[in-house]
Amino acid sequence: MEFKDRKVLVRVDFNVPLQDGGIADDTRMRAALPTIQYLINQGARIILCSHLGRPKGQVVESLSLRPVADHLSSLLGKQVAFSSDCVGEVAKTAASQLKNGEVLLLENTRFHPEEKANEDGFTIELASLADLYVNDAFGSAHRAHASTVGVANKLPAVAGFLMQKELQYLGEALAEPEHPFVAILGGAKISDKIGVVDRLLQMADRMLIGGGMANTFLAAQGFDMAESLVEEDAVTTAAEILKRAGDSLLLPSDLVVAAEFDEKAEHKTVAVGSIPEGWRAMDIGPETVRVFCTEIEDARLVVWNGPMGVFEFEPFAAGTQALANAVAECGGTTIVGGGDSAAAIRQAGLTESISHVSTGGGASLEFLEGKTLPGVAALLDKKT
Repeated sequence: MEFKDRKVLVRVDFNVPLQDGGIADDTRMRAALPTIQYLINQGARIILCSHLGRPKGQVVESLSLRPVADHLSSLLGKQVAFSSDCVGEVAKTAASQLKNGEVLLLENTRFHPEEKANEDGFTIELASLADLYVNDAFGSAHRAHASTVGVANKLPAVAGFLMQKELQYLGEALAEPEHPFVAILGGAKISDKIGVVDRLLQMADRMLIGGGMANTFLAAQGFDMAESLVEEDAVTTAAEILKRAGDSLLLPSDLVVAAEFDEKAEHKTVAVGSIPEGWRAMDIGPETVRVFCTEIEDARLVVWNGPMGVFEFEPFAAGTQALANAVAECGGTTIVGGGDSAAAIRQAGLTESISHVSTGGGASLEFLEGKTLPGVAALLDKKT
């Protein structure tokens, strides 16, 4: 597309954690810089829009994107203008004053309930600010909102470089996976990932399951999980998956358990089936770590989504950290889904050692499941 002299609305994913009025983690912002810088160099007039948090259609001052505009200014080394609304006269005036190569960030789109409802009038207002639309927010591509789908149907719409990278890595990995292919799934719930488990089991040579979701599988095998998080409604489903999976699905053989859900709680390592009454599983144990890391070692493709335990508590982070190191040292293609597993990779300082760390937790899960992402489907097909 030709961008010079054109106003370009760019949907970015600046849903970043805030702390003490500043940005606690700017990973998602940095991921958008190649697209923004390219548009600056092309002489576009750049209008950025994003959501932040869950304001539920209300103006919530603590979820304002103003601090994000200030931080983006420092990342780009140039002033980023800010509009106190994403639609209306204030947004129109700010957009109309842009010169080539200048950047404007609009206020949180979710301050308006019409954003999530993909309401047509709101969409038309948002689209009226620009001539072209670029979606670079893979993390929001699974949402059919006004700023991800509605605007794409009103303006010529294309993908940004981050969106392209996400689709390329995830898409190519699943289209023709290299083998051995090892899938690692963790996190709290199996119910969120049943579709992903089913699809990856058809492709992966090994599936390693840890975290809270492993508890439900272990309960399905008949183990007493004491006070561990178990999704009772999903035990039957877990049993059916185990039957289909055979020996390709590996579960923990030992666990780090705690007397209560607390960072300072008494804890110890026990074999599966030996959790003391009243205790709960908090991490995979050292023998499980050894087995899982051996599987990862020789893999040609690793896809990882979800931590192995309560890794935000230091005593229960060892399993997740060990797998992060194993994935980083693997010689194959390594893809880490967004969310907590991406946070674990960042905490360990291993981001540069991973082939691709996704910026989208929910979006990457739905993509891995084989679902069509509305924000992607709405973009122009380059073949037409």
